Amino acid sequence: MRIRHFAYVSLMALALAGCNDALETAQVDLSTVKNKVEQPLPAHILNAMAAKGMDRNSPIMIRIFKEEGAMEIWKAKTDNRFEKIADYKICAWSGRLGPKVKTGDRQAPEGFYELTRANLNPNSKYYLAINTGFPNRYDAVNGRTGSDLMIHGACSSSGCYSMTDQQVLEIYAFARDAFKGGQSTVQLQAFPFRMTAENMVKHRLDSSYDFWKMLKVGYDNFEVTKRPPEVNVCEKKYVFNQQATDGGAFNAAGKCPAMSTPPALTAALASYGKTYDADYAKAMSKFDGMAWYDPSEAERKAVVAKTRKGRELAFAPTGTSLEAGRMVKVAELEDLMAKRTAQSLTAKTATGATPVTPAQPQATAVAAAAPAVVPVPQQNPLAFAAPEPQETAEAATKKPFWKFWARN
Repeated sequence: MRIRHFAYVSLMALALAGCNDALETAQVDLSTVKNKVEQPLPAHILNAMAAKGMDRNSPIMIRIFKEEGAMEIWKAKTDNRFEKIADYKICAWSGRLGPKVKTGDRQAPEGFYELTRANLNPNSKYYLAINTGFPNRYDAVNGRTGSDLMIHGACSSSGCYSMTDQQVLEIYAFARDAFKGGQSTVQLQAFPFRMTAENMVKHRLDSSYDFWKMLKVGYDNFEVTKRPPEVNVCEKKYVFNQQATDGGAFNAAGKCPAMSTPPALTAALASYGKTYDADYAKAMSKFDGMAWYDPSEAERKAVVAKTRKGRELAFAPTGTSLEAGRMVKVAELEDLMAKRTAQSLTAKTATGATPVTPAQPQATAVAAAAPAVVPVPQQNPLAFAAPEPQETAEAATKKPFWKFWARN
């Protein structure tokens, strides 16, 4: 019996590994789905929840890693800490590594977003959709523009994170069940890559590096606590798990109030940081004189071109940056970027389009246009033009994150 059980577990592990390597990591016959909005999660996920001590309607969190082309669903256990319950290979995301800055730049958002029930779009022409909530307070106060940026089906992206219809069916169900359980907001964390010391060293020459270092503080807080960090914005910057003191309040455009961090969290982050610093020094030695070449969207599409054969025109998957990019010598990277800038200027002369901005030297003007036959998702219900001047009364009375963390 034990041998049979071991064989079964081994076969399941191989099956799951195969799913993670496949383009469509969620498999369901959509013709059998009678009500996509209420479609239950598959039995194997529900069984995994039970084994991990998760209630079906407990809170979730969504994590995205662009470079790896990965989306993860994390779910709260009975001890209020989160554990990964599902992961998916993103079918398509447009643009390059780096945040979305303006309408039309084809960039997919990076940052911390709070999703409410209103962000669920059951009537999307992309099968199902979840609005990312871009722009958030940080984006708005920094003048970043854009709307209709979604997690949706159809595998075609123009600034969105596009999944297969089978995948978005499951992701939507995770969010729906969490909201039914009383979760008011689901945190979406969108990162350029897994923020390890080695990856930070690889990307240290990118113009977005300072922005990514700011995101890494939130990344580290989650790695230490395994709970979504409490996110605020002041002085046009993200701050994480900070308590305003002396009657102060967070104002996205204003000066940060006096803040404090719970001692237990401070100690845990210090220990985590010590290990990171050692790993960073090793990575600097390993990649001395080298840096990462971030591929263009066109280059990412080229590595998965064969998957489009026999599919409808709207099906436009993109490969991962890991598949299409590479480590190069710093001098070679500078030469590649100079050539890209020249190509961008040439494209502007030929078409009148806005060139790649100097602020993002690894951005590219070479990108395939989204198919005209694919409709645009509904307007972002949380979009706003101005930063919130102060926290709401509800936010002010919310129990601070660290009281839960310190208790458990």
